[in-house]
Parts: sequence; structure tokens; C-alpha cells
Amino acid sequence: MKIGVSAFAWTAQFEPRHLELLPVVRAMGLEAFEIPLFDPAKLAATEIRRAFAAQDLECTVCAILPDGINPISPDAAVRARSLQHLTTCVETAAACGAKILGGPLFAPIGYLPPHRPTQDEWHWAVEAFQSLGPVLDALDVTLSIEPVNRAETFFLRTAKEAQALCKAVGHPRVGVTIDTFHANIEEKKIADAVHLLGPLLKHVHASENDRGVLGEGHVDFLSLIAALQATGYAGLLMIEGFGYLPQTQNAPGFLWADRNVAPEDVARKSAQYLRTLLVP
Repeated sequence: MKIGVSAFAWTAQFEPRHLELLPVVRAMGLEAFEIPLFDPAKLAATEIRRAFAAQDLECTVCAILPDGINPISPDAAVRARSLQHLTTCVETAAACGAKILGGPLFAPIGYLPPHRPTQDEWHWAVEAFQSLGPVLDALDVTLSIEPVNRAETFFLRTAKEAQALCKAVGHPRVGVTIDTFHANIEEKKIADAVHLLGPLLKHVHASENDRGVLGEGHVDFLSLIAALQATGYAGLLMIEGFGYLPQTQNAPGFLWADRNVAPEDVARKSAQYLRTLLVP
């Protein structure tokens, strides 16, 4: 397993100026960096690919669906627009040099209609991800769908639900991301979720229960690592914590992260902690 860190520690809007972070995280001994994606048109893909290659860093992309994009919308026109958006996200991730495109790609964060998932919504999700198969194959990209907690979605919250969706889609390039922040809320035991998914697990977001420095909260990372090793997981451990930057108001941690914890602290201290768990 390799250790990386998400740009979400610093910002939600990745811009060319943030490429200066790459040598910083590389100097920490990290091997991957994850870019948030809201609007594909705003990512300088060629510049990103070149900068990552120069630092010998692996690139992954985490997409969050913007307003007006919803693959399980009851509106057929919205669903069609959403499929085009997802296709563009795959193409943009590939242009950046990424092999993994992850995120809660089934619906926008905060989409919470007052009902349980319907058969129609399930069918629309399966249909959308099946439709992405050819572009995933052509561009050598894996789609890693991330369940999120009940405050953020009604549709896909657990590894069991994500497993069922992937089996229904039936494509080898469609799998699951476990984010330990969400799994800490929704799973009985995170390690059991890892064992349940097995080879369907394509990506891991290592995140503390307060999105702070790993090892300072109550997420059981020791059993997580043991389960990953037992199942032969060979992907990335992507640190997804939020630091505090007083000058960056669009950073996820600006309003509530510990003011004494900078993004660099999240990256460095979390990586050091994970390395202690990965020692054979």
C-alpha cells in the first residue's frame, strides 16, 4: 500500500497555483496526491499531468457532483446531462494522468428526498455506471464509488449497498471507495466492510472521525490496516483530513477545523501514524 494525501486538506477548489504543493508532499515521503473535481473545465489537466510526472507522484481524482447533475434524478433530461458530465469527469481524470476517479458519484451531496431509494433510482444508477464502461476501458480508468453518511445522502451509505450496486453494474472497472469518516458512522465495523468488499475495494480515504490528524480520534485504523493486508489490498491509503488556513475561506476546514492544525500537519502527522501501522 502507498500513502497519499488529498488536496482537500488545503482547498476545495484546485487551481494551477496549488501545484506548488506537489514538491511539499513529495518531500514528506508521500507517493500520491488527490485532486478534487467539481467542474472539469476548470482543471488544467495537461499542466497537472506534467507537474505530477515531474514529482513522480501518483494522481487520483475525487469528483463531487455540482448543482444540476444527478444521475438518479426523476428528470430524464437531468440524467442525460449527468451521464455526459460523468463521461467528461472520466476523460478529465485520464488527461490528468489519474487511474482512479472516485467520489459519491451517484447523487449530489445533500440530495435527501423524503423516501428510501426506489427501484427506479436504483435502475438509473446502474444504467449510468454501466454506460461509462466503454470510456473507462478506453482510458484505463477505474471508477470508485464512495458511500457517504446519512446526513449527506439517502442512496448509498454502506459497503453492503455499494457492493450490491457494483454487482448490478457488473463491470470490472467499477468498484468502491471506503472513506473511514463515513464508515465510522455507518458500518458496524470498518474491518468487516473491507472483508465484505474484497477485490471490489479500489480506493481508501483514511479520515479521522473529526477529519483531523489520523490517530488522534477514535477510528480503529489498526484493524482497518489488518483487514486491508488480509484481503491483499494493494491500492492507496489517501489521507483525507482538513487543516486550517485563515486565508483560504473555501478550504473544507476553514469554519471548524482546529486552528492549531495546518494542512501540512494533517499530511505529515497522519502519514507518520499510518507508517507505524504498516510495519510488518
